[in-house]
Amino acid sequence: MKLTASHRPPLVEEITAKLRELIHSGEWPLQQRIPAEPELMAVLGVSRGTLREAVKALAHSGMLEVRRGDGTYVRATSEISGAAQRMYLDHTQGHILEVRVGLDTQAARLAARHATADDVDAMRALLTARRDAWHAADYAGWARADWEFHVLVAQASANPLLHELYVSFSGVFHADLLRQQRRGGINGLPHEGHDELVDAIAAHDETAAVESVHRNLNSCAEWIQQ
Repeated sequence: MKLTASHRPPLVEEITAKLRELIHSGEWPLQQRIPAEPELMAVLGVSRGTLREAVKALAHSGMLEVRRGDGTYVRATSEISGAAQRMYLDHTQGHILEVRVGLDTQAARLAARHATADDVDAMRALLTARRDAWHAADYAGWARADWEFHVLVAQASANPLLHELYVSFSGVFHADLLRQQRRGGINGLPHEGHDELVDAIAAHDETAAVESVHRNLNSCAEWIQQ
């Protein structure tokens, strides 16, 4: 059989790339609905068919989620994040936590080596927001601030691949925090892996940063086993 080149129109690939960049850059935030078809068709200067093919490609990769009758939402910031989120659905909390041990440990170690004063200030600000949200019983805000804190630690590692892998946990991690809160009996403001971790990062103490992460995740593992 003779192999032939793909007949997929180059324009679809071009529009797919533009939509991907809007997501990756943060112009279209996670969990938010993207503009409606007529608006996108006008802005991009393409037909409905071309736009739908591009959206379909990103939905297949896990970056977008098409909700019939509601619109299309950003589900992940990259193909790797989208694929990872689908994969995590097939695994237990314990399995996910075991993977986090590796990622969190390395993120903490590298952040202690590379984080700037601005990074540390931003981490402390998120922990303040996390504490305020918890005391105000704003549990969605608490979970969001907690998650953004961990993402910032990964970003401060100066390893973009590690950061991207960590971001792929977003949906699972956020939902897990809220599930823990609803179950009750959880300490929503542990110092381990948070305040202690920031102090270690600020001091560029890699050993203390890793030890703090281990204490926090060991506590999480004990809670899961209850």
